[in-house]
Amino acid sequence: MKRFLLISFAVAGLVVAGTPAASAAPGGVYDVKDYGAKGNGSANDSGAIDKAITAANAAGGGTVRFTAGTYKSANTVHLKSNVTLQLDAGATITGSGADSYDKAEANQWDSYQDYGHSHFHDAMFYGDRLTNIGFTGAGTIDGGGNLITGNPKSGQADKILSLTRCDGLTLSGIKLRRGGHFGALINGCKNVVSDHLTIDTASDRDGWNIISTTNITITNANIAANDDALVFKSDYALGAKLPNGNVTVNNAKLSAVCCNALMFGSETCGDFTGYQFSDITITGAHKSGIGIVSMDGAKISDVHYRNIKMSGTYSPVMMKIGTRKRCGNNPGVGSISNITLDNVTGTHTGTNFSPTIWGADSGHRVSGVTFTGVHLTVPGGNGTMGTGVPSNDPNDYNPKSIGTRPSYGWYLHYASGIRFVDSSVEFAKDDGRPASIVNNSADITFDHFTAEKGGNSPFDVGFQSVTGYCVKNSATTSGSALRVNASSSTPAC
Repeated sequence: MKRFLLISFAVAGLVVAGTPAASAAPGGVYDVKDYGAKGNGSANDSGAIDKAITAANAAGGGTVRFTAGTYKSANTVHLKSNVTLQLDAGATITGSGADSYDKAEANQWDSYQDYGHSHFHDAMFYGDRLTNIGFTGAGTIDGGGNLITGNPKSGQADKILSLTRCDGLTLSGIKLRRGGHFGALINGCKNVVSDHLTIDTASDRDGWNIISTTNITITNANIAANDDALVFKSDYALGAKLPNGNVTVNNAKLSAVCCNALMFGSETCGDFTGYQFSDITITGAHKSGIGIVSMDGAKISDVHYRNIKMSGTYSPVMMKIGTRKRCGNNPGVGSISNITLDNVTGTHTGTNFSPTIWGADSGHRVSGVTFTGVHLTVPGGNGTMGTGVPSNDPNDYNPKSIGTRPSYGWYLHYASGIRFVDSSVEFAKDDGRPASIVNNSADITFDHFTAEKGGNSPFDVGFQSVTGYCVKNSATTSGSALRVNASSSTPAC
């Protein structure tokens, strides 16, 4: 009986040796070249990639492997559950300008967010309602300059990776380049793990948009974008307000040429809670280095930043509650609360917007924010100006949506429970404005706060209609006491 079994297996091995069926087993490795991929940079390998993914999925799951080579993918690849794509070192999947990607699907809710966020099929890789999928290895997926940064026409793609409602996603080791509008866009997902992911979309637009997603761990990311680098959003593209949170980002390098480096929003429908950001270096952002905006009714809370180094940011820190309300189900006005920043530094010597905290009104204040060991150096260089409230567009989240702040450093408007501890603000060029102005706020504390004194500034810290302000153990950089101006305000210490 044993002899019969050995012979039977030997015969079976002769029949299937070298064919794709040989690896058709759960957890097996499926080399795309066994399914017809050429890897020569000119043949369209999309069909072979789809076949390998289908085979791995049919067997109960497995790894689709790309050995060294260049795999041109002119059609949308359709991901399936329990399949990981492994790109070996030297393996590159490139996009195509053949205009043969899947057409963007219709979306009845596309009026609530821009085109790129509203449509998912028009991508190099797409999947919906999948479980346990991944991209790993040491290779590259490169749009090759063929992906669209605006609204794609039929057959064009505007993103490398597009995933909706997935559960269990791994993005580790690989590099995404030239992604069009997005290097990666995920919406409505959960249980995401990423380690040593590199995204280079500095010549295109966004790096990684994480939308309406929960349970995320990101370590050792390196993202260089033109538009937003690493951004957390919640829109209405899936026809519902969805939760966001339980997120950890540790040891990341981020840069954004035109826009935001580490950002919440602007799409902010569902609530956000439970975020830990630590050991992050930001080397450029022509909007916000650290940005938190609630534009569409979201409650953003329990967000913590620790050990953040910034340079080249036009607005080092920006928090704003807007009233755009671009979300379904009649959203109200959102909130920003319970935020901490510890050991944060920021330097910049060019164009700038003063670090700002801006609530919507007296009933919707940014609240419960503590800055400990936050040291910012801003460009300065302005003359004296009036200290009245600057203009504001409540429908715009950009730092420029608020007019020139009357303080070179912190400007607070409609805020409460804000504390600056062991922190400072200085300028690169003498500035005629105060270091900080607080307007229509409550419970504001400057404790061991250091500010550089402008040569012609009327005062250092000003309180305008503030209930409960406190300045203690604080001084200018030269050691003199801070000059405090408090019109219609009530001291608390």
